[in-house]
Amino acid sequence: MDVNPVHVRTLQAIVQTGSFVRAAETLHLSQPALSHHIRHLERAVGVPVLERLGRRATVTAAGRLLLEHAGRAFRELESAREAIRQRQGLVAGRISIGTGATASIHLLPPVLGELRRRYPDLDLVVVTGNAPEVAAAVERDELDVGIVTLPVSGRALAVSAFYLDRLVAIAPPGREWRRRAPLTPAELARHPLILYERGGTIRRITDEWFRRGRALPRVAMELGNTEATKKLVGAGLGVSLVSEIAVQAEVGAGALNLLRLSPPLHRTLGIVRRRDKPVRPALQALLAALARRPRGRADRIVRAR
Repeated sequence: MDVNPVHVRTLQAIVQTGSFVRAAETLHLSQPALSHHIRHLERAVGVPVLERLGRRATVTAAGRLLLEHAGRAFRELESAREAIRQRQGLVAGRISIGTGATASIHLLPPVLGELRRRYPDLDLVVVTGNAPEVAAAVERDELDVGIVTLPVSGRALAVSAFYLDRLVAIAPPGREWRRRAPLTPAELARHPLILYERGGTIRRITDEWFRRGRALPRVAMELGNTEATKKLVGAGLGVSLVSEIAVQAEVGAGALNLLRLSPPLHRTLGIVRRRDKPVRPALQALLAALARRPRGRADRIVRAR
């Protein structure tokens, strides 16, 4: 079977991103080039590896099997390359990190920037997704590390708390929202709310906060994107509960009002990796860079059940 590894990498990117458009952006290739790769790959293996449904692409059973075997081969090649560079005294190789949108925008850039300056031969890959998806990918050894909202579960996973993220209320600019007293669940529930979509960990934490406060929130909108939420709140369409680190720029510029909560509301971000995965020099460098970032009170070790 004459399978081109480049074509397998293309399939991998399409499956990870869910579409030809996003895969083309990730690989810096044109969509016709991606289609060309997939045609040649399917000709080589003799069966379809993707099912195309409109703009989305879904991997077939044969494609999934190919990626499982190819993934092991790629990891062996990467280990060989890293071993060679290690003999030369270099920290190098590919490190893949899965996380949520907020962490990828507001927490990781300075950490990864420092890492790249220290070790220019490191190949850093960041993939975004929700906490269960990222944890499952780490457990399948498709990602080296996950930085996700806890708790997550998985028998093969080791989890350490990384960052205590305070959640706050945000409101449109204006005098009526300039107050020092923290908002209670009952007070906040009287206003139209723009909340995270159901199914995510932050939404679960938020709903539990209202339940403990014996308040029934007026949910006007449910979104999965913090940036969109900030714009809608700024336009006066409601108030929201978001990560404090995600709104510092807008609050500083006067585009949003920030209000503390009573009782306080937090989420803990954790570092997730496989217990049995060897800590290669590249992975050790990433973990050390993450450890240098201030943690707040999120410094306990948590074992996944």
